[in-house]
Amino acid sequence: MQLTITRPDDWHLHVRDDAALETTVPPTATRFARAIIMPNLKPPIITTLHAQAYRKRILAQVPKGLEFEPLMTLYLTDDTPPEEIETAKASGQIHGIKLYPAGATTHSAAGVTNLRHVYATLDRMEKLGLPLLIHGEVTTSQVDIFERETVFLEQELAPLVERFPALRIVLEHITTQAAVDFILKAPATLAATITAHHLLLNRNDMLAGGIRPHYYCLPILKRERDRQALVAAATSGNPKFFLGTDSAPHRRDTKETACGCAGVFSAPAAIELYAEIFDRANALDKLEGFASFYGADFYRLPRNSTTLTLSKQTWTLPDSYPFDGGEIVPFYAGQPIAWRLGK
Repeated sequence: MQLTITRPDDWHLHVRDDAALETTVPPTATRFARAIIMPNLKPPIITTLHAQAYRKRILAQVPKGLEFEPLMTLYLTDDTPPEEIETAKASGQIHGIKLYPAGATTHSAAGVTNLRHVYATLDRMEKLGLPLLIHGEVTTSQVDIFERETVFLEQELAPLVERFPALRIVLEHITTQAAVDFILKAPATLAATITAHHLLLNRNDMLAGGIRPHYYCLPILKRERDRQALVAAATSGNPKFFLGTDSAPHRRDTKETACGCAGVFSAPAAIELYAEIFDRANALDKLEGFASFYGADFYRLPRNSTTLTLSKQTWTLPDSYPFDGGEIVPFYAGQPIAWRLGK
């Protein structure tokens, strides 16, 4: 069995920098025509000039013969001036501004401490049509880690949508039934990305019978009923939901440690895993919209004109890849995958 779709895009991707790009860029460029590149490097990408230099480093690692466009973003801080938004928009290479609540995830220490601090910048984004991309969790220690997304929806996102009704917002890597419900009820200016790992796994997969550090991500995996709600949303054909892998690589020694990093490296089998998910849900006819159309439409970019073919053929990912002076364990390492890239 084969499936040919318009070449997809990844609307949420981490590729890290420097030597790591040799491992992270090729698998994405093989599968996706474009990807929204996350700016949470050390130091973060906070200016258009920094983003443009980073873009060149990414393009240098695209394998010959492949066409791949990195869609750059800036890291929003309490001090991001509205004038930088003007520069970003004028560049034609910055496609979103990323909001990390300070302390929410990897390299988020420079994130926003209070949304009121960035109202002037958000107002400029709304006027210029530059989307806000949100890691949607509160970070106060009083809130349980499994409830941080739900609390963010109520305390932060709802007032934000009301205050900036024309601001396009992507709530990235949603993980809960509450987030699905919020998106469905929200105006058309709000959309969401969904990862393969949140569609495939629940928190039992990470914790029951022993801790599996390569399943640890933020936002953290949730209950089975949340996973089912995400699958229903992704396979529904609703254009508010589209593909964003949140592939976030870390070396093995930083995952398998007493205080491991959050993130999974799903890029080497990303579109194949989505195909498996949609196949299980008897919704392969909905994959092209989710993977290839809805994100491009929301970002007001043209849909891709080339295609990608997948075959229903079982294969197994390697146990690891060389990565940044060490090695990295990919998501689903050593496990059979039902769909394969190519004929």
